[in-house]
Amino acid sequence: MTDRPDFYSFHNGDKATLPFAEIEYAARLKGLRAAMAEAGVTACVLTSMHNVAYYSGFLYCSFGRPYALVVTESESVTVSAGIDGGQPWRRCHGDNITYTDWRQGNFWRAIRAVAGEGRVVGYEGDHLTLQARDALEDFLAPLTMVDIAPATMRQRMRKSPAEIALIRQGAAVADAGGYAIREAVREGAREIDVAMAGRDAMELEIARRFPDAEYRDTWVWFQSGINTDGAHNPVTGRHLRRGDILSLNTFPMISGYYTALERTMFLGEVDDASAAIWDANVAAHEHGISRLGPGVSCAEVTAAINAFLSDRGLLHYRSFGYGHSFGILSHYYGREAGLELREDVDTVLEPGMVISMEPMLTIPEGQPGAGGYREHDILIITEDGCENITGYPYGPGFNVVG
Repeated sequence: MTDRPDFYSFHNGDKATLPFAEIEYAARLKGLRAAMAEAGVTACVLTSMHNVAYYSGFLYCSFGRPYALVVTESESVTVSAGIDGGQPWRRCHGDNITYTDWRQGNFWRAIRAVAGEGRVVGYEGDHLTLQARDALEDFLAPLTMVDIAPATMRQRMRKSPAEIALIRQGAAVADAGGYAIREAVREGAREIDVAMAGRDAMELEIARRFPDAEYRDTWVWFQSGINTDGAHNPVTGRHLRRGDILSLNTFPMISGYYTALERTMFLGEVDDASAAIWDANVAAHEHGISRLGPGVSCAEVTAAINAFLSDRGLLHYRSFGYGHSFGILSHYYGREAGLELREDVDTVLEPGMVISMEPMLTIPEGQPGAGGYREHDILIITEDGCENITGYPYGPGFNVVG
């Protein structure tokens, strides 16, 4: 019987067009290597979807198999499963190794071929499982291990001009999905029907704007009535009724980069109690945007919005933090937790950061104005303030529809 390899190179075809130019990935790796040098790390094993994609351009689909990017002083190598064929090689910056299923541990043998043994190894403490950490120690026998995740998060928080250009495109795609949803809203329609209209519009728009990309993961959460009480409530088959509160949420995904548009809407009419809550949340949204700019901490912005809502007797209806970062993230991977508008985040805003403003008030069922109210815009922090790149209008003047 012919011996089967533990891992091999499968450079099948030519390199594809990546989301960014080679110089962008080179700059990101330079930043990572600087962080590695500062921490004394000689081999970095990145295992999360967001960091592998950020530093290599390759967005993996694990499906029960692990993936990695190994970075040393001179090499950058993605490690992928044989089930993917040559796609990881074509879609990554740097080199690629394919590991096989023939023998348990081949994933770590492939990593060892690049990282070596007895070195200072950087890992992601917020992603590596206990089981994987044990395997890393067994196969790489590291001199010591250093959690590199905080340093990579800090690097990802500060967007390059190329990233900001892509995020701008994503915001425009989200707007296109919003307009498609607005046209689809009608009494008797199901949430899923409206959601599909928005998703399809965004998929087509992404394909038009990015003809060389891979297309996946774009989605819509369109909620109605009691289903609006949470920001992440999934779509259902509920039929829309006149007077319903609606929540429009479009999420285009472009090469792993997430953008979003979120709007409160009403079907046909809005009662006085609901209009008062809606107006107050819109005012909180505008007040929050006015506080965004360089030199202000996330906690300070949060405190200002808290005081605004407290003065109106509404703070106890607040649902969550007021905003978060953008970049390589999705509802199942990634998040710069250090850039969220919450009381416990002291990060100071800097030019080049991108953050949302999205206050939400949830009024319990049975009370006047029941439902969830949320507006969401994307803001780029500039040298002297912020730039709002979301174009779809908010408020009752445009969003009582159907």
